[in-house]
Order: sequence, then C-alpha cells, then structure tokens
Amino acid sequence: MQTGKTPTGRKRPSFIEQARREQVIRAAAETVAQVGYANASLSRIAEQAGISKSVISYHFAGKDELMALVAQQFIDASAEFMFARVGAEATATGQVSAWISGQVEYYAAHRTGFLAMISIITNHRSADGSNPFTGQLDEEVDEFAQLLQRGQRDGEFREFDPRSTAVIILRSTEALISAWVMDENLDLTDQTDNLLDFVHHAIRRENR
Repeated sequence: MQTGKTPTGRKRPSFIEQARREQVIRAAAETVAQVGYANASLSRIAEQAGISKSVISYHFAGKDELMALVAQQFIDASAEFMFARVGAEATATGQVSAWISGQVEYYAAHRTGFLAMISIITNHRSADGSNPFTGQLDEEVDEFAQLLQRGQRDGEFREFDPRSTAVIILRSTEALISAWVMDENLDLTDQTDNLLDFVHHAIRRENR
C-alpha cells in the first residue's frame, strides 16, 4: 500500500517536485561538464537551469548532495544499460565483450553525463576527506574478476590472476574513453573493436 512517505519517513516528492529535482540534476551535470567540479557553483547551476539559487537550496541540502546525485544517477543508468547487455550473453567470452562495448556505447551516447561523472568522482570528497565512490569502483573490479573466474572454470579463458587482469582490462577501457574525451572525432567503434581483439587474445585459452 502506498503511504505517501519514503522508507525513511520523509514525505515523497510530488511529480512537480521530482521534475524540478531532475531539472536541477541535469543542469548540474551540464555545468560540471562545461566548467569542471571546482567551478560548478550553485549559482552557476541555477543560471544553467534558469532558476533561482533558492530553488536548488529548497530541493537539495547543498552542493555535496547534488554532486553525489549527479554522479550516482549516471553510474546507475550506465550499469543498468551495460548489465542488460551482459545478461543477454550466454558465455563468459560474450559477456566480457558486452561489458566493454556496453560501457563505451553508453558513455559515447551520454557525453555530458560522462564528463560530469568523471569530474565528480575524481574530485568529490566526504566530510572525512574520503572518496565516497571508491567502494563502487572496487565493486566493479570484483564483479569483472568474478566473470573472468567463471570463464576460467568453463574452460574459455587461460590461467591468470582474475583480479589483476580485471583491473588491467577495466583501466584499458577507461583509457580508450579518456582518449575519446580528448578527441571527440576518435572512431570509438574501431578502437573498441581493437580493444576487444586485444583483450580476447590476452585471456582466451588457446586450442591445442
């Protein structure tokens, strides 16, 4: 039964309030993508959204909460897209390809959100100075390592250290995206194919 309240006891935002929050989040992403995390003040975000700064203060506790939401929404959306691709593949080999190509495809289709997310997770800090996204990054490595382990158990992949290899593959994917950030004309399709060819030659078990 719907009670009109969230599990924390707070009143659920109305449709209009939720729409306003999403408007602010989009404006925040656009602002960070344009001027970077440090320069993305609430005043600039309000100007980007075409609203007053007080509207942002009404919906969000401050810049910290807003920045965390911008990054988290993008992370969640990209993960949902990528895991749908991974889940459609029956083999570990296919899932490795789907993971890499799915990430690249989503990032390429959402350049502004990606630029904002990278700037935020690189610079944002909790009150104690720690990076609140570190745990999620470690979790991604663990999940990819588990995929590699399954490929080893199924005889698709050769023997190697799954976690170290997961780090190498994921960081290689990040390097490809970083190159695209620097040069938007980079042929991502061609470069992704090259990366996948390299990865599969590195991890597959050779038929004897």
